[in-house]
Amino acid sequence: MLNRGEVWLADLDPKRGTEPGKTRPVLIVQAQALLDAQHPSTLIVPLTTVLIEGAEPLRIRVSAAGRLRRTSELLIDQLRAIDNRRLVEGPLTKLSVALMGRVHEAITEVLDLDQDRN
Repeated sequence: MLNRGEVWLADLDPKRGTEPGKTRPVLIVQAQALLDAQHPSTLIVPLTTVLIEGAEPLRIRVSAAGRLRRTSELLIDQLRAIDNRRLVEGPLTKLSVALMGRVHEAITEVLDLDQDRN
């Protein structure tokens, strides 16, 4: 069973253009209700170990923990849906509530979902 906030390994090949490819960690960001209903696809944010300072909100740093062996960054602007069969191993770790709050804020900003704006 998948849970929001978990990091799994996913096979993202074949890639196109600037999309991250290969088998890499991804963060599950889909609503838990859809995950519980075993929806056949899942919204994810890929991670990279290529770190760039000061890149928020496009990137959020995630410290190595559990089976996520290297400090990584979430590629917020690469949010996408994948077929669940692309998820090959996990969970590697689960992000804290505080860090998931930062992810939520970054996704809201990148997708311009702030309802107070025009």
